[in-house]
Amino acid sequence: MRTERLAGFVIDTPAASIPHELLSCAADAFLDTVGVALAGTREPASQLAVRWVQGIGGKGVASVWGTAMRAPAAEAAFANGIAAHALDFDDSLPSLRSHPSATMVPTALAVGEATGASGRDVAGAYVLGLEVAGKLGKALGNAHFQRGWHTTATIGIFACTAVAGRLLGLDTRGLQTAWGIAASQMSGLTRNFGTMTKPLHAGHAARCAVVSASLAHSGFTADTAIFDGDRSVVATYGSENGTDLAGALDQLGAPWEIVNPGIYVKRWACCYCNHRPLGGLFQLLSEHQIATEEVESVSIGFLPGSDTALLSSNPSTGLEGKFSIEYVVAAALLDRRITLETFTDDMVRRPRIRELIGRVRRYRIEDDGVYSGLVGYTDVEIATRRGRFRLRVEKTPGSPAWPMSAEDRVAKFLDCSGRVLGEEGARHVLALGRELTQAPDVATFARATQGRAAEERTRAPAYARSAG
Repeated sequence: MRTERLAGFVIDTPAASIPHELLSCAADAFLDTVGVALAGTREPASQLAVRWVQGIGGKGVASVWGTAMRAPAAEAAFANGIAAHALDFDDSLPSLRSHPSATMVPTALAVGEATGASGRDVAGAYVLGLEVAGKLGKALGNAHFQRGWHTTATIGIFACTAVAGRLLGLDTRGLQTAWGIAASQMSGLTRNFGTMTKPLHAGHAARCAVVSASLAHSGFTADTAIFDGDRSVVATYGSENGTDLAGALDQLGAPWEIVNPGIYVKRWACCYCNHRPLGGLFQLLSEHQIATEEVESVSIGFLPGSDTALLSSNPSTGLEGKFSIEYVVAAALLDRRITLETFTDDMVRRPRIRELIGRVRRYRIEDDGVYSGLVGYTDVEIATRRGRFRLRVEKTPGSPAWPMSAEDRVAKFLDCSGRVLGEEGARHVLALGRELTQAPDVATFARATQGRAAEERTRAPAYARSAG
């Protein structure tokens, strides 16, 4: 039984057997996710989510990042998941074809804080959850995303449930049940890209995972073989180009997803389908000293499926601009950089930007395969009065093949988190995150994400040892 085999791997893998270098990679992912989430707390989607969580109340056992609030673990995971994905600045996993950490990190920290888990516990749960994300991603195949399912949510819910189940101490049968519960909540359509509902997908997956694992822990029942046979998750949502799940499970931990293909860390706060063309564009502009005024046109060639998420060719809002190759190219040409401020409504609506958008065209590269924004290649061509400059971009910025430097990652974290915590608070969280795998209780790290708001709060009573 595939479901039982996958659950057994998540539950029965000894913590001591997970290599330290993998836990260190997980700690890096926690820092990157918390950083972009803190910046994301300023977004309207996040603020509305926090207001909703505040309104429903409940026993506060987990920190809501960037606020003085504590909430039930499921609701904290919901709000933090939305914040983590609100800027589209969070990391990606090619085998998932989407964002793993925006769902798993909020789940791990909320449940970990509620249960008194150690830093090593939550990092290990993340590594194991990433295995679930990658292997199920391979089994469902590219066409699952191409049909309109947002894999951050639809597959992410099972990865998050694995994280929550491990931290709650479920046995193998319990995790199988939790996955059965989660399967009836899997959702998320790419049609909603460019709206607040895209980050809702991440928060929904995280929240439902905590609910599913907690209900299973309490004795709630569900199908315990949800990845097997007729009408299973794989049979219902899978595609003809998916890998046989049994074959994918033969590769559990061999290699580990966190190593191969590895986590892709974003340099820019927009859809990852934009990043290869942006990397190539900046390279051409720099190498050939191309001025904005001499650019006649820019052509971007995409392999089939690799621009599916880029829904907007003529955006009118900052959110839509994150999913527009036409806008990000125009912004890169005019501003010579892409920052968080690039994706405001005012920046998208600049008259000069509107004119430059008209000079950008995308086209299809003929190929029999179906790709994502993280694999394959992208062709970039800039036409100028003094000639045409072309580049085939075969690596993705932020990937293991084209990594961000340690200094750049620190700068990204401090820029994002400092907007909410201030420099001192941001550096405090950075220091705690670097020592995450040695922390006896992850709550110290989680509470630090609240900054001065947490320091000024009256010392709370001992926290419940449940997911709330």
